[in-house]
Amino acid sequence: MSKRDYPDDFLARLKVVKNKRAKTVIDHILTHGFITTEELEKQYGYNHPPRAARDVRDEGIPLETFRVKNAEGRTIAAYRFPDLLEIRYDRFGGRKSFSKKFKNLLGQQVDSRCNICLDHVEPRYLQIDHRIPYEISGDTTDAERISEDYMLLCGSCNRAKSWSCEHCANWLEIKSPELCQSCYWAYPEDYKHIALRAIRRLEIVWSEHEVEIFDKLKHRAETMDEEVPDYVTSGAGRLERKFSNGHATFIFREKLTEKRVQDVEHGRQISAVRPEIIG
Repeated sequence: MSKRDYPDDFLARLKVVKNKRAKTVIDHILTHGFITTEELEKQYGYNHPPRAARDVRDEGIPLETFRVKNAEGRTIAAYRFPDLLEIRYDRFGGRKSFSKKFKNLLGQQVDSRCNICLDHVEPRYLQIDHRIPYEISGDTTDAERISEDYMLLCGSCNRAKSWSCEHCANWLEIKSPELCQSCYWAYPEDYKHIALRAIRRLEIVWSEHEVEIFDKLKHRAETMDEEVPDYVTSGAGRLERKFSNGHATFIFREKLTEKRVQDVEHGRQISAVRPEIIG
């Protein structure tokens, strides 16, 4: 489709884009009909082509991903504007900015904790996240926003959510807000799936004085020749975390059986169930 085939209001929206990477993608597509990941990398020097495409989408401008053959006959990804009937004009304008007042409101609701890992983070390092991704639900202005539709995440959890969502079938094809509402990444306190997979997830962050406690638990797992997550979930015991005066106490109730444990130090087998405080 050539530039003259697009409606005037669509072209007008493209003209106001200021983001350099997004504008590069847009101008190339208007001239050539599409742009490949190879062109983004070799011609324009973008080492992560999907990020450039994401910049366009973040401006509220949809892109369609498809496959083409390069000069060597290798299949590569390419981007173009979708069928005009699929363009959602309500998304034009891209993501709306968040006010400091709105972020402070979210911070007060969770006491400056990341909503996923629950770790305390300096407010300036917490990032506002759409519970239901912008790609699925779009965005609103500050005046129209409901705080319950957003949450604060640390950088690590935000990146993990982005990767998981961008590889989810709901993001790529279905685009159902209802499916997102029952996902861990939207409501970790009450969910039925993680990116449409039947998974249950527990985030535990060990920091400051808790590091020594984790090291003890890790040592126990190593004596069983297991990774820590496998050790905790395999039936070896139950990890309990209790808070008192702002400090965490970890109790690991360890189940030792003849089949699972060999007391190397004493050269004998153990069969017992014993509670033990490890921190």
